[in-house]
Amino acid sequence: MRSVLALALLSSLAGCGDDSDAPPLPRAEDLPLGEWTEIAPGGDTICSRGEPYSFFVRPGAVDRVIVDFIGGGACWDEFTCSVADAIFSDSVDEIRDAVQNAEPAGLYDHENADNPFADYWHVVIPYCTGDIHWGNATTTYGEGESAVTIHHRGAVNARAVLDWVYDSFESPERILVTGCSAGSYGSVMWSAHIMRHYEGVPILQFGDSGAGIITDEFFRNSFPSWNALEVFPSWIPALDPEQHDIFAMALPDLYSGIANAYPTQHMSQYNTALDDNQTFYFRAMGGSGVEEWSERMQMSVAEIEDRATNFSSFMAPGQQHCIVPYDNFYTVNVGGRRLVDWLRELERGEDPPSVACSGDECSAATP
Repeated sequence: MRSVLALALLSSLAGCGDDSDAPPLPRAEDLPLGEWTEIAPGGDTICSRGEPYSFFVRPGAVDRVIVDFIGGGACWDEFTCSVADAIFSDSVDEIRDAVQNAEPAGLYDHENADNPFADYWHVVIPYCTGDIHWGNATTTYGEGESAVTIHHRGAVNARAVLDWVYDSFESPERILVTGCSAGSYGSVMWSAHIMRHYEGVPILQFGDSGAGIITDEFFRNSFPSWNALEVFPSWIPALDPEQHDIFAMALPDLYSGIANAYPTQHMSQYNTALDDNQTFYFRAMGGSGVEEWSERMQMSVAEIEDRATNFSSFMAPGQQHCIVPYDNFYTVNVGGRRLVDWLRELERGEDPPSVACSGDECSAATP
């Protein structure tokens, strides 16, 4: 990911306002092969504290596309949204630095012959809004000198990137919609929009380390602050906020609702048995800790599998959070069954069974 062409679209860097005089965004066919290009979409896109938003694209050798939602925590109250104690990413700087300076690893290593998606175009959707890519609101938390205003515009930013994807790829051969951590939730929600747009195109959704184990208090407090309901796929009756109480739902409802609405597509989820990061946020929301989180995670995955035949899961040992950005994307396994081989079968349109560690095996380090 070392090579990058930073496009100076100066008139669009404000992050909001009238975009009528801005130059057109670069076309996919004009991007340099083998390099990452930064694109600033302008318009109403913006990061949480007012920084400009941009996304990154690496051309591929085939007419197939990775739509990759980046993770980076979340923010839902005065404490979690504050500058000093924030537990979420508030700019694209970290992603820009990784593109420019980091050695490619995991899914991002397009030179690795073991990568099932090596030849795909790769579209990275950075995350800087604290709303798991779902929000469309500007919210002030706290009062007086301690007040902090956050632009929860993850849905606005995601739509801008997807508009570029839709304009650039009329009918790709295949699409992978993925993301780790907060990006995992972006991948599942936006997969419905992508499936709707690309009717007939094989699409695989792969959620990395986003099991959705949350407390009722968090759900009811965060979603109104984010204005997240508008991103729900209302054209799917089971997920229409006008017909159902979204606050009575959980992640299995979202996964199974989308999977059953698009039965020819495939959805999937990866977790480690004792994920330390998901456990941290579960505690921050008021949950008890790793034992409760792990038990509820496994129950959630089992419920999705019971409700949707085109969903499968992979649960690896250990505490590691996220797998797609790391070198052990190629080595993590359960009983010798590698995740990367399991994904390769999914990429080919096959339907491999779910894989899960068991017993003491789950307490071992993530391979």
